[in-house]
Amino acid sequence: MIDVDALTVRFKTNAGAVDAVRDVSFHVAQGEAFGLVGESGSGKSTILRALSGLTPGAQGTVRIAQQGGVAQKRAVQMVFQDPYGSLHPRFTVDQTLREPLRINRIGQHEERIVNALREVGLNASFRFRYPHQLSGGQRQRVAIARALIVEPRVLLLDEPTSALDVSVQAEILNLLKRLHRERNLTMILVTHNLAVVSFLCSRVAIMRNGVIVEELDVGKIRAQEVDNEYSRSLLLATNGYQRKAVGALGIDAAL
Repeated sequence: MIDVDALTVRFKTNAGAVDAVRDVSFHVAQGEAFGLVGESGSGKSTILRALSGLTPGAQGTVRIAQQGGVAQKRAVQMVFQDPYGSLHPRFTVDQTLREPLRINRIGQHEERIVNALREVGLNASFRFRYPHQLSGGQRQRVAIARALIVEPRVLLLDEPTSALDVSVQAEILNLLKRLHRERNLTMILVTHNLAVVSFLCSRVAIMRNGVIVEELDVGKIRAQEVDNEYSRSLLLATNGYQRKAVGALGIDAAL
């Protein structure tokens, strides 16, 4: 479903050019959930933005569902880290969900909006609320509904739970896992949280300084069977924290 070959993303700064992503290659099968893990500044979110077309000037090859143009843009949707910042403050939920339908010339607005809300666990009473009238978890549910309402084949998730209270994170993770299963979605999840990766993903690439240092099955992460020294240090640094986080989230993803 997703083929990334020799992707490089370079940004110009006052001090010169900086390669945020350097010669990255990976492949994601249809219906697979793939994780990108690493510390802040490792290039994870830049890759997602390149896949979604939000980063101009990226070099290399990116193929998604063997499609291009408008078809690819509809096939690939993204859920951002901050659900409040990604929703228009002056748009009601109804307007937020109606806009992508109008842009993609998809009919049956009323039915699709109600169904999209129901699919993410919100009833029709939320249609005419504004973002400031919603909790963080509700806003993220609306953001997920907005992404799904155009029926994409690929969902890009940029730290979708990190801005939420711990008590809400498990709800969103369980929602994403259910949607992945029911819709056979191909997902790429960016996170620094290894417990989240082991809950949602089957494979993971570990990034550092704009490159992938290791790619492995999530089972090896749970068993702490990694080859790269940085991967090992990342596991050791987060091991105790992740065990506590898993218990707090209430998800079966212990490392």
